[in-house]
Amino acid sequence: MDTTMMYNGSLTAEQFLFYEIRIVSKQYHEGKSIDEIVEVIKYDNLFQYPTERKISKLARACHRRILALDNDKLVYELANAPVEVAKQINLYAMMRYNRLVREFMTSLIGEKYRQHDFSYSRKDINVFFSRLREQNDNIATWSEQTIAKLKQVLTKCLIETEMLDNVRACELNPIFISAELENGIRENNDLTALAAFNCFR
Repeated sequence: MDTTMMYNGSLTAEQFLFYEIRIVSKQYHEGKSIDEIVEVIKYDNLFQYPTERKISKLARACHRRILALDNDKLVYELANAPVEVAKQINLYAMMRYNRLVREFMTSLIGEKYRQHDFSYSRKDINVFFSRLREQNDNIATWSEQTIAKLKQVLTKCLIETEMLDNVRACELNPIFISAELENGIRENNDLTALAAFNCFR
């Protein structure tokens, strides 16, 4: 993960994209280029979107996450593993690709797991964004609407990976990292990411 990477708000449009990244990772694993992948998805209507308008953009977003994983075994598992395993890998791919997701998962969620503090409230995510806005001029210019949408997407990431039960939940679930993801993170020598998945061994 490149810590000089710019923060960007692309997450507002891209979201968790689990169904989509499963499809793209299968095609990627077959050796197709991103242009070929987009064509196959459009031709066979694999995303099942009502129009083709967003297909290219979101397929390319999935492809960038896959490249950010930089680990063929994890890409294979993303395409083929049971849903709960692949969802954790997708979240890790988001952390590798998007600095905002990375910092949210390590500095807020990972720290809570580290301290065995499973409380989680709107205040936690508000404080996280307030701190980022104070530290980063780029984020300080983002609209309230953008910030609100990012909060929604980050919360949905926690729900998708069963760290939170629902949007009203006030407690984090003490999840277990999948062996596939733990092995991949260690192979990537990306050990600071482990805390985000409640792994401290």
